[in-house]
Amino acid sequence: MGEILPNNDTVAAGQPDIPDKLFFRIGEVSQLVGVEAYVLRYWESEFPGLSPRKSSSGQRMFRRKDVELLLRIKHLLYGQKFTIEGARKALHDKTKPPAAVKSTPHSGQADLFTSSPLPEIRKQVSEILQLLT
Repeated sequence: MGEILPNNDTVAAGQPDIPDKLFFRIGEVSQLVGVEAYVLRYWESEFPGLSPRKSSSGQRMFRRKDVELLLRIKHLLYGQKFTIEGARKALHDKTKPPAAVKSTPHSGQADLFTSSPLPEIRKQVSEILQLLT
């Protein structure tokens, strides 16, 4: 259940495997993505979905989903030759939930939009505690 499967976009683009860690420092992310740290900081200002947390010492701490997003951004910009604006629109369109998808109240499955936020909160508190120890 805790296994994280690789993103199809990442595998298709021939991107490196992301280590199974909670947080990555900017130097590690720079090596994984294959761009300089200043490029990552620039992309952070251009793509609203990218917002790494900062540690108490002010270092950027990227989560796995941030690294996956950075790999998609790199693929769009360098692989498919999108402009920054084009990549931003492509990412926005991809993250929009499909309008035709509806959950039936009696399906027996939890609706993604109304499920309890407690598991995510517990996970984040656990990550914070690990950083503090």
